[in-house]
Amino acid sequence: MKVQPDILTDLVPTFVVLSLVAFGGANAVVPEMHRQAVELRHWMSDAQFADLFAIAQAAPGPNVMISTLIGWKVAGIAGGLAATLAMCGPSCLVTYFAAGFWERNRGARWRAAAGAGLAPLTVGLVVASAWLLSHAADRDWRLAAVTVATGVGAFFTRLNPLWFLAAAAALGLFGALG
Repeated sequence: MKVQPDILTDLVPTFVVLSLVAFGGANAVVPEMHRQAVELRHWMSDAQFADLFAIAQAAPGPNVMISTLIGWKVAGIAGGLAATLAMCGPSCLVTYFAAGFWERNRGARWRAAAGAGLAPLTVGLVVASAWLLSHAADRDWRLAAVTVATGVGAFFTRLNPLWFLAAAAALGLFGALG
């Protein structure tokens, strides 16, 4: 696959910006990844995005793999490498320098306030990701019912999430999900 330079010039700045606002990891910016890849740049469909997210979550490794898969889908191996470096590089540099500053100000009141403010922000971003992905993946009422049942079951029980995954797989295997 020959990579067009203009695709990489779109891909790299997109993931650099996402890297700098990804409080809580790559999953926190999945809605913006979706907006950029599906709605604004039309690199892929909703279903393709949901499939890439599922692959990224099922594969061993960090959740940042979604950016690698998007880059790969858009521009092959060069796109995968570029998206990964653009997603990981800036946030790693900021974290490296911020960690020393954070540690030097261990007893500062602003540090406690910043931590208290970032926690709900991170939770909100992750919830937005879950909402967006459920809309992209739930192509009919049966899939939506599985999503709701899994969410309710995971929230109200102490069951390992793999049991919900196994139940959904069994439903799909026996043809109950389409």
